[in-house]
Amino acid sequence: MERKSISFVLPAYNEEDNIEKAVTSVIEVAKDLPIENYEVIVVNDGSSDRTAEIIDRLKQENPHVRPIHHETNMGYAVALRTGFTGAVCDLVFYTDSDLQFDVREVKNMLPAIEDYDIVTGFRIYRYDHLSRLILAWGYNLVARTIFRLRVRDIDCAFKLFRREVFDVIEIRSKKFFVDTEVLAKARYHGFRMTEIGVRHFPRAGGQSTVRPSHVLSTLRELAKIWLEIYLGVGRK
Repeated sequence: MERKSISFVLPAYNEEDNIEKAVTSVIEVAKDLPIENYEVIVVNDGSSDRTAEIIDRLKQENPHVRPIHHETNMGYAVALRTGFTGAVCDLVFYTDSDLQFDVREVKNMLPAIEDYDIVTGFRIYRYDHLSRLILAWGYNLVARTIFRLRVRDIDCAFKLFRREVFDVIEIRSKKFFVDTEVLAKARYHGFRMTEIGVRHFPRAGGQSTVRPSHVLSTLRELAKIWLEIYLGVGRK
């Protein structure tokens, strides 16, 4: 294997029911991977429950754990941007802290990252409410068409990147458009992408922060990023 270290990024907002198991699962998996080093970056996005307390304790128990705290809730995309830009390892992997994926499946992505810059998971079967499944289907269709992405499950929260991707791509979105933004900009800059099927499970505890009301704001961000990528509007 060419790359020898992985930064695992876990965004967390009010995940006191899940965060300890999520972090310890990553640690156990990392020990068995063919890598020399790893870090677990947990971005506490202004949680009002015991999330911060738990990850600070986990840091004391294991030096591989790196808590990063946002004083206030800044949004999903900002939490990921904090984790990605703070990562120091060769590879950057991210998944959510709600235990809806089996982090052991990251090992299936390692052979592919030798030939690609991004390996993105797609949910073989998705355990979400019907309304969310319908919204996700429609959104994926629109995003694939507008950005010409050959990815079947754009917003799957199970992705592995070469670190240099984030030396080129700057995340500008604030909330749940972040996966589309990263993949759209990656395609624009010529990064190589592939997909691998992953299992998806019902949420073990806590509540999802995604709401149907987020659709309009996500579409606004979609239009804004399209203008930035293809017309240079707002680009720094």
